[in-house]
Amino acid sequence: MKSKILFIVSLLFGLMMINGGLNKFLHYMPMPEMPEAATKLMIAFVESGWIMSLIAIVEIVAGILIIIPKTRALAAIMIFPITIGIVFFHIFQDSSGMIIGFVLLLINLWIIFENKEKYMLMISE
Repeated sequence: MKSKILFIVSLLFGLMMINGGLNKFLHYMPMPEMPEAATKLMIAFVESGWIMSLIAIVEIVAGILIIIPKTRALAAIMIFPITIGIVFFHIFQDSSGMIIGFVLLLINLWIIFENKEKYMLMISE
């Protein structure tokens, strides 16, 4: 039962990440209203020319990989810095989406926890 729940949560999490990444390229969802400082930060990211593209690519690739059980551990580590960034953005710039940011972070941490044995190989002697 737990593995089925983990699969469903991973599927939804992965689809959200894929959607977020694709939207950065295709712009099919309107930008929500944000405070001025948050808007300036987003404009700076876009004008950098590469940051948003890098984030979008990682979101798409990790979103696909997190759906596949065999690659879920790798994807959870790949997407972790982005979920941290989402949480920090909503803490410091735009508190309106803070709950979804924390939900994404908790899902990401749960997936990492469920795959902890795969990470132990990297840090064991």
